[in-house]
Amino acid sequence: MSLPKPTSNFPGALELSAEVAIVGGGPAGLMTAELLSQAGVSVHLFDAMPSVGRKFLLAGKGGLNLTHAEPSAVFNTRFGARQTEVSQWLSQLDAQGVRDWAQSLGVGTFVGTSGRVFPAGMKAAPLLRAWLQRLRHPASGVPVQFHMRHRWLGWQGDRLVFARPSDASTLQVNAGATVLALGGASWPQLGSDGTWLAHLQDQGVEVAPLKPANCGFDVLGREGEGWTAHFRDKYAGHPLKSVVLTVPDWVANAQPPRFERKGEFVITDTGLEGSLVYAASAWLRDDLAERGQACLLLDLLPDKSPEQVFKDLAWPRGSRSLSSHLKSRLGLDGAKMGLLFELGTPENLARPEAMAASIKALPVPLRRARPVAEAISTAGGVALQAMGPDLMLSARPGVFCAGEMLDWEAPTGGYLLTACLASGQQAAKGVLRHLSGSTCTI
Repeated sequence: MSLPKPTSNFPGALELSAEVAIVGGGPAGLMTAELLSQAGVSVHLFDAMPSVGRKFLLAGKGGLNLTHAEPSAVFNTRFGARQTEVSQWLSQLDAQGVRDWAQSLGVGTFVGTSGRVFPAGMKAAPLLRAWLQRLRHPASGVPVQFHMRHRWLGWQGDRLVFARPSDASTLQVNAGATVLALGGASWPQLGSDGTWLAHLQDQGVEVAPLKPANCGFDVLGREGEGWTAHFRDKYAGHPLKSVVLTVPDWVANAQPPRFERKGEFVITDTGLEGSLVYAASAWLRDDLAERGQACLLLDLLPDKSPEQVFKDLAWPRGSRSLSSHLKSRLGLDGAKMGLLFELGTPENLARPEAMAASIKALPVPLRRARPVAEAISTAGGVALQAMGPDLMLSARPGVFCAGEMLDWEAPTGGYLLTACLASGQQAAKGVLRHLSGSTCTI
């Protein structure tokens, strides 16, 4: 193993030479390290945290969603405006390739009822342990050398600079090639805090501001604030199951809507979060940024037609309260009924036809996305036009970027992890071409 040695050029600093330096120990960085190790390249991997793969482990806490089993033609559409670029990465490592890779580590996979793919046993820890064992003790190739608690501070000339909290010194690294795989800015306590953005801007690299993706939202209530205290105290934490969420095209009033899906989400103290909201979050977030407002529509009873709802509402209720009438005739109760009363106007609640329209398309105005630190993932980052197809930065030849720090996004469902792994492979192949003096022809 190459040990750091003092350098006279930088008093109080240590110096290390590396064939390849990888900064960031998430899935993209580890996959890059694996391919380079197998190719016989000496790799030094640096991470600010005490151990690698922390967000990977958190993602697998309730069951690690590795990838998705849908056909590639459909899978590739999940990346929106970046579909063309991400599809190039996925041509190197697609969903089946991820399953084969997990199997090579001794971890089988299975397809859930929704098409999502999980490791046998559901957990991330066994997969990560097997992966690190392979990286440290490969059957062939060169062992990867890990440097934990090394926080990247940018460059000093051509050298990477790392802070070493263990002894308050810095480490200067001369690398033949560098791969940055520093993640976005969600869950910063796990290591991805977005501080790298300034280092790249200083080098003239084009970057887009980091934005929340797969995130929750705060609502805009009738009084111009959030939920009323009564609704919040009674329903925060309650799920809304079997609803259809729609994001219409409010400008063009186009059909079909930009987003429409059946699922569930959770009411929070300030708004909404959960899988169905996350799936629609890119459109809602961009509406807020571009128009200063966003609104989704909820069908609270998707299994009943508008005509059925109106007919039941128009049924004479006699002495029964409206709540009792809604429950007995429509089966509407709990958080769904609470949401209808919270957001519906008194005038609409007084007329069956208007109330039926609200039940089938209840407007939910939003005031803002939740902070990026709370999001499942992030959008924004290094602009894809700032690098070649091999993911090497035009402004810093020999420096490659991979993973979530690039300006793309994906919904939950295994898409994000698959593309991060694939981008790691893409960067690794770019590094090999760079070290050999070749150019990328992909």
